[in-house]
Amino acid sequence: MGKLDGRVVLITGAARGQGEQEARLFAAEGASVVLGDVLDEQGEALAKEIGDSARYVHLDVSREDDWTAAVAATTEAFGHLDGLVNNAGILRFNELKNTPLEEYQLVVQVNQVGAFLGMRAAIPALEAAGGGTIVNTASYTALSGMALLASYAATKAAIVGMTRVAAMETAAKGIRVNAMCPGAIDTPMSNPSLLDPDSDLASSSAALDDFYKKLLPMGRIGRPAEVAKLALFLTSDDSSYITGQPFVIDGGWLAGISVF
Repeated sequence: MGKLDGRVVLITGAARGQGEQEARLFAAEGASVVLGDVLDEQGEALAKEIGDSARYVHLDVSREDDWTAAVAATTEAFGHLDGLVNNAGILRFNELKNTPLEEYQLVVQVNQVGAFLGMRAAIPALEAAGGGTIVNTASYTALSGMALLASYAATKAAIVGMTRVAAMETAAKGIRVNAMCPGAIDTPMSNPSLLDPDSDLASSSAALDDFYKKLLPMGRIGRPAEVAKLALFLTSDDSSYITGQPFVIDGGWLAGISVF
């Protein structure tokens, strides 16, 4: 028996990184999973690898039409929708005073508007299924802030706020809405060397590991599979009395900075 037997979950940004690990774990726990992403080749290959319990849909989370199509494809393939994991996001580093409006708006459109559109599209389907779950991916920076991440932190703080509102509005319908707030996680978004281990970025990856070893109380960067386990907890009945909450998963970063 898996923790998600019979459930159908749509996961965004699922072609690689954190979303990929969530898709693999959810399928292993008995769920039918729909992988949404703009990385079509990778997403289709992953869905094929997972097997009959997986489907891939092209999903640009910033586009309303893509969300409508993704939810429709999910219910057409598996009959209903029980869960959504809003995982897709982008990251841009820039000092606030030097951040172009276009860059700021791009991050908002993908991270913040994408999560909003996802919840708005999924809630009617979850209601029709008799209830379900939404897990939004926020960030450690939503609660603490971080230099050079004005646009990113703003969107993640907004996601925490929307999570609380959505939880209150949907609780009576049997829908639970929670947020994950990861710290430093070893994914292609935060560590570009993972995209090409043979590139010159490999040395920067080693430097990044050394940086987090000194910075974080637990002495290491987080693993995508660890965040996936939190997403599983918030999607499964193990968290049946939890809604409207941000869950920090950061190796102790929010608790304070380790001594160098």
